Amino acid sequence: MKKIQILGTGCPKCTKLAENAEAAAKELGLDYSIEKVTRLDEIMAFGVMVTPALAVDGKVKVVGKVPSPAQIQRMLE
Repeated sequence: MKKIQILGTGCPKCTKLAENAEAAAKELGLDYSIEKVTRLDEIMAFGVMVTPALAVDGKVKVVGKVPSPAQIQRMLE
């Protein structure tokens, strides 16, 4: 199972990133879970200073951007 984490405080970009990540995972037919990490201390523990950010299986893939579902699919493969 892929663990997808959205790091951010809940801003509109964070919400869009979560939607795009979910669309990408569904399109690939993956078994996945999405977790929203909203506490600043937890976000900073990833070494992330700019949100939104996307982590897959605990590894940060994107910081400060909202990639398209197609771009996220490549990160999930």
